[in-house]
Amino acid sequence: MEPELKIYNDAASVTEAFAKNLARWIKESKSPFFHIALSGGSTPKLLFKHLADNYKDAIEWSKVHFWWGDERMVPADDDESNYKMTNELLLSQINIPEGNIHRIRGEEDPPTESVRYGDEIESLVPEKETWPAFNLIILGMGDDGHTASIFPNQMELLHSLDVCEVATHPSSGQKRITLTGKVLNSAEKTAFLVTGENKADRLQEIFSDSDKGRLLPAYHIHPAGELYWFVDQSAAGELEK
Repeated sequence: MEPELKIYNDAASVTEAFAKNLARWIKESKSPFFHIALSGGSTPKLLFKHLADNYKDAIEWSKVHFWWGDERMVPADDDESNYKMTNELLLSQINIPEGNIHRIRGEEDPPTESVRYGDEIESLVPEKETWPAFNLIILGMGDDGHTASIFPNQMELLHSLDVCEVATHPSSGQKRITLTGKVLNSAEKTAFLVTGENKADRLQEIFSDSDKGRLLPAYHIHPAGELYWFVDQSAAGELEK
């Protein structure tokens, strides 16, 4: 489907609007479980706090299974861990079975954990045309156009035949595990949450279908299901031009 672009005043408005949609999608889903792959970053941080404060009892959390679209290879108690942030702001605040939380074990050997996590996803997330199909994947976009941990210098991860791969941050050299492009493009629903003026140029390049845009990993997310972009005015500033 064509992407649906939703523009809001600021990051807080983006998270409030997305949370309403999330609650509705979970409620309306006919699947016995609702599998979500989460993102890290500043906007999800706002989202997780908003969900804990306003949807603690409004969502049937026992139906939801949480996964991660990517993770830094650090221990679960490290401040750089996406899991740690999510756990502190959301998971520890809601009533959810421990078995519904599927973290990437960042303290393990990256290649071994990449295979293990991919196997766990394949064993629990229903397939669509041979690929695991999450009910929802939440994505961010870096100011370099990367999404999950697929960076512009590692575009081959978009076409990998594995569910997960080990990625390397281009500046720090830090190892990460990321879902690959085939999985990102198999979701029922995919939602980008993009806020901030530093994302404006990349967003314009993607939506104008420019040559520069095609060099960005986020450009290549065209899922089989529904695609939404929840953005604030700052990030959308170049689109009107």
